[in-house]
Amino acid sequence: MNILITGGAGFIGSNFIPYFLESNPGYTVINLDLLTYAGDLNNLKEIERHPRYKFIQGNINDEKLVKGLFSEFNIKGVINFAAESHVDNSIEEPEVFIKTNINGTFTLLSSAYRHWMAEPGVYKENYKESRFHQISTDEVYGSLGAKGLFTEETPYAPNSPYSASKASGDMLVRSYHHTYGMNTVISNCSNNYGPKQNNEKLIPTVIRKALAGESIPIYGDGQNIRDWLYVRDHCIALNAIFRKGKSGEIYNVGGNNELDNLSVANKICGILDKKKPLERGSYRELIKFVKDRAGHDRRYAVDSSKIQKELGWSPNENFESGLHRTIEWYLNQ
Repeated sequence: MNILITGGAGFIGSNFIPYFLESNPGYTVINLDLLTYAGDLNNLKEIERHPRYKFIQGNINDEKLVKGLFSEFNIKGVINFAAESHVDNSIEEPEVFIKTNINGTFTLLSSAYRHWMAEPGVYKENYKESRFHQISTDEVYGSLGAKGLFTEETPYAPNSPYSASKASGDMLVRSYHHTYGMNTVISNCSNNYGPKQNNEKLIPTVIRKALAGESIPIYGDGQNIRDWLYVRDHCIALNAIFRKGKSGEIYNVGGNNELDNLSVANKICGILDKKKPLERGSYRELIKFVKDRAGHDRRYAVDSSKIQKELGWSPNENFESGLHRTIEWYLNQ
């Protein structure tokens, strides 16, 4: 079976594709990626000559290209990683987030519908197992107080242009399930970390700045809390959702590792103090507080009990083990 994976040269996608190919010998992956600043083919060196893998450079908004790929490769599944995802960038330039995360998702959905379905509620004979998997984020739920968790029933309440655009894309996916009967699943994950992550994100920024001897910027008071999910654990969850998840359902995926940003920075500095010590002092002395991000959500944390109960998934890494693996990867680069 041929499936289209979009945004596969990005952080999560480039971790997922090698795992998916290894775990699913009956599938061939067509990877469509525009290769913006967040996509890098070096992330996929390990599989660039894999017999069941093909890379196409292009935009998910290019309707002619997308429809052509469905036809040429007889696509029977979509996993949509392609997204603009950096909140700071969405505050500065929200337009590109609208184009990619909303319009691009629509282009994929409409192409899938035409290729797979004869009419609403009726799949063509050879496409009855075809599925559309939307990769989303816990940020669509908004911000939590000091207690509680996001569940799959939590109403969407996005607070940034990024999360609003992702929420809109998710709603389009939902509508194609309820209106057209398309086989869809949506997964909302907590903050990922691990190898191949773009330098703009918190953990790579802390590592990069520390090793360069530069100030490590922490927004506001550093008490914004996130649930941290090791990317390999996320890949295992996504494979389970795509292969076994119930049509029309949402699955939350979290790492059960709630930490505030300052604690994350301190943990990284503590590990670096041991692995690559400075001549004097600690990397912690480089931490500096900077002006807070506009509309900065205070806390995210997700309840993963649904995927654990229905699909038998649970994270393998705790934050300490995952962070050591992550830092080792960056040091080896």
